[in-house]
Amino acid sequence: MQTISTAERQRRLATRHRLAPSHLADSPLEAAASMVCLHGTDPATIYLSAWARVRNMSVADLDRALYDDRTLVKHLAMRRTIFVFPRDTFALSIAGSSQRVAATERARLIREVEKAGLYDDPERWLDEASAQVRDFMSDGKEATLKELRAAIPLLDGSMVYGEGRTWGGKVAVGPRVLTTLSAAGDIVRSSNSGHWRLSRNSWSATGAWLGSDVDVHEREAAEQKLVELWLRAFGPGTETDIKWWLGSTLTAVRRSLQALQVVEVELDGGTGYLLPDDLEETAAVEPWGALLPSLDPTTMGWFDRDWYLGPHRSQLFDTNGNAGPTIWWDGRIVGGWTQDDDAAVVLQFLDDVGSDAHAVLDRQADNLTEWLGGTRVLPRFPSPLFKTS
Repeated sequence: MQTISTAERQRRLATRHRLAPSHLADSPLEAAASMVCLHGTDPATIYLSAWARVRNMSVADLDRALYDDRTLVKHLAMRRTIFVFPRDTFALSIAGSSQRVAATERARLIREVEKAGLYDDPERWLDEASAQVRDFMSDGKEATLKELRAAIPLLDGSMVYGEGRTWGGKVAVGPRVLTTLSAAGDIVRSSNSGHWRLSRNSWSATGAWLGSDVDVHEREAAEQKLVELWLRAFGPGTETDIKWWLGSTLTAVRRSLQALQVVEVELDGGTGYLLPDDLEETAAVEPWGALLPSLDPTTMGWFDRDWYLGPHRSQLFDTNGNAGPTIWWDGRIVGGWTQDDDAAVVLQFLDDVGSDAHAVLDRQADNLTEWLGGTRVLPRFPSPLFKTS
């Protein structure tokens, strides 16, 4: 069995994830395609992940791809998480991932509406509310949640949770309906009226927003293609890595691996997989540093992270497994970063990386400070290290 060293995995990460200076992407679309997709739960992450990978990227460049050219699409998919997909991969994600999420969300919403006594026939209510949303957008119009609720009374209402508890409150059903429809691929997050670090999105019918209907894929074929794309970008990886990233079952992962005729390789601590035409060693790359945002797709790309994270998990990930901002040096995480009161980027080292690395990373911090232009970015899920600043 071929052995893939940690050094080889780090070289692959540097080149395929567009982090080494000689391998930066020329556009946000190219960067997203290199990663399969960008992580989009935290709106600022989309921009900061692209900044780290694209030469001379501006906010306008990414806005153009998202809202004008629409070559990138925000979509709720794997693990009920928002990602930014290239259009072709977006179609695959619907069949290979998000329709499964939609079915789960639909069943849960019906169950919770029934328990709350909000509607006598919650399944019929959801069908009617969904149909009215689709009809409202059938002429290509965009609408905010507020506009949809004003036009469609069935989207009104809320359910009480934790009644009598300090953590209790109400959850509105309208956003849950839109979540189900978006995961199914019927509607998409369209224009954003807020700052780039905020989400103030409108909604649109998918075909109207993209200018054509989305290609329809068979589920197993789409799963297989997503696994292939992941292996190209993140491989080698374990069954656990792929199952976690895809948000699927071990059965589905093994079916895809068998169809792809993958090759078993030995990793430090287990068995990994590579595509049969992807066994060559990666050429050496120059030492490189990167400042990646919270929930960056590289930081979050594997379930088994010790080979690039080392002993820093408890400081850089919260208890739910969400990563905070990270400093990378030569393929491993060596700390985190934050901003001071003047919005200047401040580095928080956890390892001694030496003076040469410090010089490179200090320049990165200065460049990011300049690019942010006084904007402060607060991670949605701050890490323990971030909280110490």
